[in-house]
Amino acid sequence: MRISEIFYSVQGEGTLTGVPSVFIRTSGCNLRCSWCDTPYASWNPEGRDWTTEEILREVAKHPAGHVVLTGGEPMVAGGIHDLAGTLRATGKHITIETAGTVAPAGIACDLASLSPKLRNSTPTEEKAGKAWAGRHEKTRFQPEVLASWVRDYDCQMKFVVSDPSDVVEIDQVIQQVGNGIPPWKIQLMPEGIDPGTLNSRRDWILGLCLKRGFRFCQRLHIELFGNTRGT
Repeated sequence: MRISEIFYSVQGEGTLTGVPSVFIRTSGCNLRCSWCDTPYASWNPEGRDWTTEEILREVAKHPAGHVVLTGGEPMVAGGIHDLAGTLRATGKHITIETAGTVAPAGIACDLASLSPKLRNSTPTEEKAGKAWAGRHEKTRFQPEVLASWVRDYDCQMKFVVSDPSDVVEIDQVIQQVGNGIPPWKIQLMPEGIDPGTLNSRRDWILGLCLKRGFRFCQRLHIELFGNTRGT
């Protein structure tokens, strides 16, 4: 399996914010988000091939009961089902951070951290090229796939928000695939990779959360470490 990085840190986003976790970042993605903060795992995938045994040895170096499979898009990584199952067999809690464009197909997962991509994620043709811009827009929202995740797993639904008007699209996504997810599991996270940008969007996103009962999703790792790898 091609791996971009494996590191030990605290979860910076979502329900498990602050929990010490081993992050396994697969390399490769089926999307090209305009604001992607891990281009080395998506736009320009880096890394090397690891065996499952090598990954398990690296995970075992750290005193964490939680493992996060992330990317890129971990669900397109060859062998991801076997890896998740093996990690589960060792007693680890498994979070999968995914855009929800690939069906779970029974993968071992304790928390599905779903991040449906809104229109604000679609790159321009100038940035990504015509083929990738079109592919991203066609792929980014798969309601039937998202619904299968919501139906079969404990989920949180995390939206990257850059403008107040994004809430209209968020409502549409929830109506199509929410299937009764409580509002506090709907998380709004400001788009940005530096504290200044995040803070500039904090107040109006917080206002939306208070008005609608959604959860405000901070990016703790940015506050603690900045936008750096291995954090």
